[in-house]
Amino acid sequence: MDTDKHACRTIGALALATLVSCVGSVFELAAAPAKLNVVLILADDLGWTDLACFGSDLHETPHLDRLAREGMKFTQ
Repeated sequence: MDTDKHACRTIGALALATLVSCVGSVFELAAAPAKLNVVLILADDLGWTDLACFGSDLHETPHLDRLAREGMKFTQ
């Protein structure tokens, strides 16, 4: 009896996971842009107060400011 319950739960979980992944991929395809660009900038000893796009007056960073203005900034 316990084996039947376990098998039903396993099959149900697999069916639910399959359904969720299919539905998620349909929405993802509908909302996906034609071309995805990702730029990850890593810098040693650079704080958020060192860039003009975060309000700094110490350094001029026009290209990084443009990237921040046209893209997405992660602040947390």
